[in-house]
Amino acid sequence: MAAPGVRLVQAVTATRAFAKVAPHVVPVLDRAVHRLTRGRFLLSALMLPGVILTSTGARSGLPRRTPLACMPEDGGRSWLLVGSNFGRTGHPAWTHNLLARPDASVSWKGEDIAVRAVLLTGEERDAAWQELVVFWPPYATYQARVARKLRIFRIVRT
Repeated sequence: MAAPGVRLVQAVTATRAFAKVAPHVVPVLDRAVHRLTRGRFLLSALMLPGVILTSTGARSGLPRRTPLACMPEDGGRSWLLVGSNFGRTGHPAWTHNLLARPDASVSWKGEDIAVRAVLLTGEERDAAWQELVVFWPPYATYQARVARKLRIFRIVRT
């Protein structure tokens, strides 16, 4: 059972107000704190583990750095990423980038790691989804808010 403080954070992050404000504030703060701590810390990691994903823009071909919550697997050998977009209607840009160019890198606890992204489908996605909503219940709220199916990627060290 989650501690009262964690439940409060989960309740706040599941609100529509948070979904409107967070995409404009959280990534900016995360990138700044990440830079200041030389990659060792993300502000949003107070709520959830996180990575800075560096993907290649699907159209631009330019590097795109995106702070993301993650669910670590296998002791940091792989991670699950959810394209929740805070429960907003469209898929986040980073998911389009990974679909077009699955080779990427993550910054995890100060280490830059080459990864390959795989979009989960079918039973594999369903099993991961069950683990993710236990890990962070607001994901279920985000999914209920939108008609699209949230994309789930497993990123694995290469």
